[in-house]
Amino acid sequence: MKKILFVGETCTISQTYTKGYDHVTISRYAEAGRSMVDALKENGIDIELFPIHLAHSNFLDTLETLNQYSVVIFSDIGSNTFLVPPQTHANAVRMPNRLKLIKEYVSRGGGFLMCGGYLSFTGYEGKARYGMTPIADILPVEMLPYDDRIECPEGIFPRVLQPDHPIMKGIESDWPDFLGYNRVKAKTQASVILGFENQDVLLAVQDYQNGRTAAFASDTLPHWATPEFIHWKSYTPFFTNLLHWLSKD
Repeated sequence: MKKILFVGETCTISQTYTKGYDHVTISRYAEAGRSMVDALKENGIDIELFPIHLAHSNFLDTLETLNQYSVVIFSDIGSNTFLVPPQTHANAVRMPNRLKLIKEYVSRGGGFLMCGGYLSFTGYEGKARYGMTPIADILPVEMLPYDDRIECPEGIFPRVLQPDHPIMKGIESDWPDFLGYNRVKAKTQASVILGFENQDVLLAVQDYQNGRTAAFASDTLPHWATPEFIHWKSYTPFFTNLLHWLSKD
């Protein structure tokens, strides 16, 4: 397996403190995805974190550069980041459609994984809007045309539907719960490996032309991913297995 490219799970946070007449605004940069990337590195995966603010202007825009990677992961990063680069928005400069390139990359043998979040699939208030992009063609799931979040503050437990699938090798059958997910519907040709107790999809996978794709409908990090899931002993092995399957190892 070549390198894995993890795109997303970073942000800039601005906070305003109001104290009577005065207010102070502070900002900071956060890499929530760093913990997952580091966990996978410790498990032998060669993986690189691509921050969202860099993806906006500098995401890979040729097949040659994409082909350096076995699998590309999008996690909590909206389609506008790829479709409205600053060069186009500010100066009306024509740029490559980077989501079309992802589709071509997969069709030629690459792997692609989308993980859930407020800016995944359709997302919060429909802002992720991947259902209107070439990514909709390659995913193993169909997306809702409106806000697809299912919030479960009480927790919802997954069920293993295909325990003999290679992705589930060595993975415990009793999963920790999640606090929410993106509601998606599996395509006819997809294999649903994990579902929720209400029959919704958690993990669906499929072959797409010469490549493979997967949709993990909940988050890999808080808040939907609980501390019990993140610290679960099968957390890293599960995602390691999934990446090996996507890269056809």
